[in-house]
Amino acid sequence: MPAITGARGRHPRRGLSIGELARASGVGVETIRFWERAGLLPTPPRSPSGRRLFGPEAVERLRFVRHARALGFPLEEVRTLLTMASGEAGGCEEVRALAERHLLAVRARIARLRRMEAALEATLARCARGELSCPLLAALAEHESPLDGLPDESGVAADPPA
Repeated sequence: MPAITGARGRHPRRGLSIGELARASGVGVETIRFWERAGLLPTPPRSPSGRRLFGPEAVERLRFVRHARALGFPLEEVRTLLTMASGEAGGCEEVRALAERHLLAVRARIARLRRMEAALEATLARCARGELSCPLLAALAEHESPLDGLPDESGVAADPPA
């Protein structure tokens, strides 16, 4: 990679600063730091002054992670996908199986959101009819919720109310 001139046009350096990496990848600086701590981005070498210098492979890796996260893959699955993409493990069938499991989880989440939507609509309708001083607050305080027993985000059914 050709030398990149520093911010003031002096000292040539190799690599991108975290700000340049953020602009090139479309990922925020804080997100890059978080993903680096989470092990999704290898720790880059540092300049003599201690600044991290990222290579062009970091841009591609961050774009990959950003796209996987946009599809809702959790960090652990993104880590697995990165390993598979590097050829270290798995193949197309393993990627397909992971994506199919993720699709099932997405569908379960959508079903839960639809039930939440229906419960909120019903409660708001009670508000509009003036059935209670504030039926929304009353519904939130009830011992049994319209959402009790529904699967949580992981797809596991919640414990029934006591």
